[in-house]
Amino acid sequence: MNFTKVLILTMTMLLTVSVTSPVLASAGDNHSESEQRGPKGGKLLSSENFDVEITIYESGIPPEMRVYAYKNGELLKPQNLELEVQLHRLGGVTDQLTFTSEDDYLVSNQIVTEPHSYEVAVTASSSGATESWRYESFEGRAKLSDRVINKADIRVENATAQTLVFKERLFGVIAPVNDRIAHVRATYRGEVTRVLVDIGERVTAGQTLAVITNATSGTRYEVRSPLDGEVTERFINQGEIAAEQVLFEIVDLSKVWVELSAFPENIEKLQVGQAAEVFDLHQHQRVFGEISYIAPVMTGGHIARARVLVDNEAGHWRPGMHVQADVITDKKTVELAVNQNALQTFRGMPVVFAQYGNTFEVRMVELGQSDGDYVEVLSGLAPNTPYVIGNSYVLKADILKDGASHNH
Repeated sequence: MNFTKVLILTMTMLLTVSVTSPVLASAGDNHSESEQRGPKGGKLLSSENFDVEITIYESGIPPEMRVYAYKNGELLKPQNLELEVQLHRLGGVTDQLTFTSEDDYLVSNQIVTEPHSYEVAVTASSSGATESWRYESFEGRAKLSDRVINKADIRVENATAQTLVFKERLFGVIAPVNDRIAHVRATYRGEVTRVLVDIGERVTAGQTLAVITNATSGTRYEVRSPLDGEVTERFINQGEIAAEQVLFEIVDLSKVWVELSAFPENIEKLQVGQAAEVFDLHQHQRVFGEISYIAPVMTGGHIARARVLVDNEAGHWRPGMHVQADVITDKKTVELAVNQNALQTFRGMPVVFAQYGNTFEVRMVELGQSDGDYVEVLSGLAPNTPYVIGNSYVLKADILKDGASHNH
């Protein structure tokens, strides 16, 4: 049997035990309750004097606790019941619920927040008799050994404040910088006596490219490179006549342009000076630059040109190369955020798995903005809570699938 099957079987057994087994009453409690259901489908807590039924109502409204009381099988008026309920959650959090009479039940004045996973302590009084109960109501919870955590490669980080970095991904092509291109011509008409460089050679400013004999005076003069760069074109050979034509093209590629194509939805977010990270299509190399120019007009294809200047001392970025770029369009610091990879769904809601020692439990989170790496958390997770960022799908798919109940 492979490890995944063993893990699923082991954790299904563990989770089944944690969901269905009764909790022994603590000192001072009068009752230890196994799973019993009342007329309303809720958790039924029985005693010799009266019974109470605990339900969670969440149809179209935030979840609230509704409690019904019975004596000899008949409903008691809610005004005749005094009730205290505590919900003890992981992380040392206790929710104290107070109640108000409504129709034939008591309704909690507080929302019963998700997840509905807690140890419940109930104290109720009616007609001079007081009863108390304790029981477990767990969902989306599992306990793993250190060995299983390591084997499953479950990785955790703390939920903290983050700076979200918003980016626009654009496609583009590498091009030479205009003022780093030189077209070298002869100073005077004459015969080319010598050609000293060829295509592909690197030259320095002032280096002799060719020697020409002046057709008028018969004197020789040198044609020199006006800049450091590479010979990309050579249009002349020894013995030919140099007139007004271009003899050489020299290009300095130590810096190049990235000509990006921006559509209308992109162009609204772009500004000169914004930082951009450029990478080749195989993402082998990356380089940073900033937007130096945004075209004032759109092409016929509804595209505007945005230009980024980048360093190219190593020569990786060759004119004509197709690239992509992430342009940083905005930044926002949020009080709490989680790694995008941590998000899973549970009962149709976005969740992360919080860690409390060897126990993991879902936390339903309300999400805000995302930059693709981190997503803002508006509610549902306490700051500095450890949560699973690596292989959280193992907890959902292999561990909780047979035990993700939502019975109240």
